[in-house]
Amino acid sequence: MGNYICIHAHFYQPPRENPWLETIEYQQSAYPYHDWNQRIAAECYQPNGVARILDKNDHIERMVNNYSRISFNFGPTLLSWLETEDPATYSRILEADKKSRQRFSGHGSALAQAYNHPILPLCNHRDKVTQIQWGIKDFSHRFGRPAESMWIPETAVDLPTLDLMAQMGLKFAILAPHQAKRVRKKGEQAWRTISNQNIDPSMAYELILPSGRRMSLFFYDGPISLSVGFEKLLSDGDAFVKRLVGAFSNERKWPQLVHIATDGETYGHHHRFGDMALAYALHSIESGSQARLTNYGEYLENHPPTYLVDICENSSWSCTHNLSRWREHCGCNTGKHPGWQQQWRKSLREAMDWLRDHLEGLFSNDASEYVKDPWAARNDYIDVILDRSPESVERFLANRRTHELNARERVRVLKLMELQRHALLMYTSCGWFFDDISGIETIQILQYAGRAIQLGEELFGKKDIESSFLEIIQGALSNNPEMGNGCDIYQKFVKPAIVDRNKIAGHYAVSSLFQDYPESSELYSYIIDRKYSKTITNGRSKLVIGRCKISSKITEESSELEYGVVHLGDHNINGGVREWINDRPEQAAIHQMSAAFERADLPSVFRFIDEYFGRSVFSLKSLFRDEQCRVLDIILESTHAELNELNRQAFERTAPLMRFLIDFGLPLPPNFLNIATTVINSQLLYAFQAEEINTDHVLDLVEAAKFWRVNLDTEGLEFSFRMAIEKLALATSKNAGDTQSLNKFSAAVKLASNLPFKVNFYRTQNIYYDLLKNQYPELRTSATKKNKDAVLWVQEFRELGKKLSIKVE
Repeated sequence: MGNYICIHAHFYQPPRENPWLETIEYQQSAYPYHDWNQRIAAECYQPNGVARILDKNDHIERMVNNYSRISFNFGPTLLSWLETEDPATYSRILEADKKSRQRFSGHGSALAQAYNHPILPLCNHRDKVTQIQWGIKDFSHRFGRPAESMWIPETAVDLPTLDLMAQMGLKFAILAPHQAKRVRKKGEQAWRTISNQNIDPSMAYELILPSGRRMSLFFYDGPISLSVGFEKLLSDGDAFVKRLVGAFSNERKWPQLVHIATDGETYGHHHRFGDMALAYALHSIESGSQARLTNYGEYLENHPPTYLVDICENSSWSCTHNLSRWREHCGCNTGKHPGWQQQWRKSLREAMDWLRDHLEGLFSNDASEYVKDPWAARNDYIDVILDRSPESVERFLANRRTHELNARERVRVLKLMELQRHALLMYTSCGWFFDDISGIETIQILQYAGRAIQLGEELFGKKDIESSFLEIIQGALSNNPEMGNGCDIYQKFVKPAIVDRNKIAGHYAVSSLFQDYPESSELYSYIIDRKYSKTITNGRSKLVIGRCKISSKITEESSELEYGVVHLGDHNINGGVREWINDRPEQAAIHQMSAAFERADLPSVFRFIDEYFGRSVFSLKSLFRDEQCRVLDIILESTHAELNELNRQAFERTAPLMRFLIDFGLPLPPNFLNIATTVINSQLLYAFQAEEINTDHVLDLVEAAKFWRVNLDTEGLEFSFRMAIEKLALATSKNAGDTQSLNKFSAAVKLASNLPFKVNFYRTQNIYYDLLKNQYPELRTSATKKNKDAVLWVQEFRELGKKLSIKVE
């Protein structure tokens, strides 16, 4: 009789894309990374695909894919981001599922997830159906097989949800131990009530649903899961293994399953090196004889349930108040803000429900004119979300349309489907989970609501949807007095993010001042076709006038607009945009504007812009966040250089006097320390970003930082240096056998040991390990044949392996 261990990891991040641009904009709180997805991917998702197994000397003996040995699920919206932004990690995740099928009797370890992580029991029936169907279709599209199970967001469960899952062919679900209500052995009549989470987690159970359908359930081991997630069990790999193995009992007379479930981000993001602890535990279990790794599908096939179970409906793993965490103030919070209230959750839920219900009727009536069964069409729309190619859109429309659609009707159908997509996204659970309505997660779902409102008002000609929504959400009071209420937060964070065709054209016009676009280009989720453009330069000033066609890649809606924008050589940018009317003769105002600019009559230029473009004027503030940062960097480049030079001169001029003060034991003036901090940090940054890293110069700067006791931006500098080393590693990989490339790589790694911060070598080690497994054997063979260059390369490569703590031989 065997014992089995299964570790389930729920990998998930809320969708973070700007709803109008379909991309994640810069998030300052994720510094030095661009956004939180990027940061967590670097800290967790990437490392678990190439986790380290260490030898007794703490050298990397081999790298393994943790995903292939555990049970896991990834949120569909997160996988969509990984597919485009981190394809290497995405491939490792898909490959892990294939390997797990070989390892676990044909049962893949990946599970599906309800599409954008809503609290399913709080959804209406239609939304439950769509969320589950979208999750299943997304899964099969990516993993190439049917899903056996689905991770229920927050394990928030009720019988209708489980019945829908069973109806759609899913076989089992994972719940928390406190979600079991009572159990009884099959064939017996007496039920045993579950209290204090005392359900035996070592077996599968069967739930008979009101419809007669059946669903197998696994209740994870609560105490061990809690220790992994919140009690630092991952800080000791041996203790982790002992805790898992120690959960087996000699008193049980059946094949036991010890299984845990936690957020996947526990392994690397929440707990640094948690990925390595997981790899160690998996390796230790596989190498030992006390238990065998398995996944839920394999265990269920070999050991079907012998007990029946009833569940506590409207329960979850992170709220003990009947799902109140996602609809009212119940006391559940992160613990970071004692005394804060979450009564805002009630108004937020009411506002979202009102918006959904109001849009449902409008959608159903309007869409039925164009598509057969609008709600079935919404369920099928996932095929378009997964593949927005013209062929995919055409297939969707051909299968669902009531008649041949003209161009205007095609746009209308796609906008109707997008309205529903955003009405689903606005229910992402994270919007209610945290402590205040002003948090980035709640602002995100308010933006989805804003996009749904915009589409609703455009489609149905109603101008009161937004005002009615804001009237409800006004009751959601922030704990931050300066944030006000939900209406204030909407006005502050949602309204500025809203994009229309004029804003896209304005962005394109301003960007064209600083880069040359081809005749056809992509700008986020839009295609821009330039019809006409003229640039006039006068000294440092520049005027761009033009006309372009803007087409949405999402809805196919297009408009032709004309624009004019003037840049005075600094941050002063002024322009306007208006719809272009084909039968209007060439405007004299455009010629007058050009003539005024050429004679440097700027007041007249600005007057022409105001008169010609009316209210649709814009400035640098009109740019989207990422482009705004890029353009500001260009504008400020000379200013930065000038300030840096002034600071450098001031530092060098005053340094001798400051040394004199130090010799006398006198404190340094704060102004000098500020200048020294700025100079040394900026010079280190430039040194790391240079084409070649000057080791002596870097070490001099490090010594200067120590001497003057300046505070280094260790996080930003580490990130910059890490990028430099990875670039050198890639160059070595592409030029395997080239000693010069390898020497530069090796010198940079050696330099890292002399820096006042620890460098993250994860990606660098990955690149080296690939070299070790692929190119190195051939070069080592050349070295044995007395190839002098190969001998030198192999020797240096081995030394580099030691520096990177990788076992070479």
